[in-house]
Amino acid sequence: MTSLTGPKLGEFIYKAEALQKVCYLVGGAGWPVLLLHGWGCSSETMLPVFRHLMPNFLVYDFDLPGFGISPEPPAVWDTNDYAAMLAAFIKANCDRPPIIIAHSFGGRLALRLAAQQIPHKMILTGCAGLPPHRGLDYYVKVYSYKTAKKLLSLPGLSVHKEKMLQNARNKSGSEDYRNASEVMRAVFVKTVNEDQTVNLPKVTVPTILFWGENDTATPLSDGEKMAKQMQDAALIVKKGGTHFAFLEFLPEFLAIADNFLQPEKQ
Repeated sequence: MTSLTGPKLGEFIYKAEALQKVCYLVGGAGWPVLLLHGWGCSSETMLPVFRHLMPNFLVYDFDLPGFGISPEPPAVWDTNDYAAMLAAFIKANCDRPPIIIAHSFGGRLALRLAAQQIPHKMILTGCAGLPPHRGLDYYVKVYSYKTAKKLLSLPGLSVHKEKMLQNARNKSGSEDYRNASEVMRAVFVKTVNEDQTVNLPKVTVPTILFWGENDTATPLSDGEKMAKQMQDAALIVKKGGTHFAFLEFLPEFLAIADNFLQPEKQ
């Protein structure tokens, strides 16, 4: 891969029901890494991971369709549709099976890809994909910029904070939901109710599951079930951590990623 001098904005045009533009930040060189954010977030949420990995990897930090600056999908997509878009991107841009690092909703897409043996390795944090434990109203509040705003105000994240918090100010989860288009509301309802239990035994790629002990959106029992049913998964639990444990314990999360991905570093 050609070395990049620094982060650049990129666009991928995916042929779905209509042409779908997908925006992303790309930087570095070497083994490809895909960063997939959670619901109600964007590439900004994953910026600390992007910046850390960029010196040793070719890193793509996505605004998934309907989030950040990527237009919403042309129809009511489910996770199979999002995963098909990512598979097309990988085929067009990656010279080898990519590493995937995903949070929450992004983990749903990673599971779809892993069931097809597409990734090389995965790190999933607060991974969604099992049947929901609470009602829709609860998830509307959890998957919001307000939650991200609180967590990104933690000590140690100030270097990344200002840009990442710009879209978080003066919002709540219910406002995020009400202000979303009809398409994205329907996508939310459709995807939050998906059950990928059947896919777990098909996931054979080496996987780290990084979980907050107090995660109420994707409870620890989900991580334990995934670790048990996947073929090669290790579960790391952070005491006191929530659904955003990877940001709450960012230095440790990055150290674990460094160790896990050491063989793939350029």
